[in-house]
Amino acid sequence: MKIDLTSMSLKDLKDLQKQVARQIEGFEERKKREALAVIEEKAKALGFSLNELVGVTTVRKRKPAKPKYANPANKSETWTGRGRKPRWVEAALKAGKKLDDLAI
Repeated sequence: MKIDLTSMSLKDLKDLQKQVARQIEGFEERKKREALAVIEEKAKALGFSLNELVGVTTVRKRKPAKPKYANPANKSETWTGRGRKPRWVEAALKAGKKLDDLAI
């Protein structure tokens, strides 16, 4: 395929440049996916997962923390004990209560 670049306008050349850049990027991504599939298949044939071979560990998800404290005036307001204290906890502590008094 031969394109006469000298007869093209600047706009056409820039459009062509963008198209070429997109095609190059797409080509590289396709080749990476193909290579990864081949490697994963080979690892599976040998009885391993690819993550085991490259040393990548899976990230464990945390469960949400259970509430430990509740507002005596409104039981729907709770706090896990982590992070910043809610206003109702600070108000109760200033009023002379202890955290144990707010425990669920």
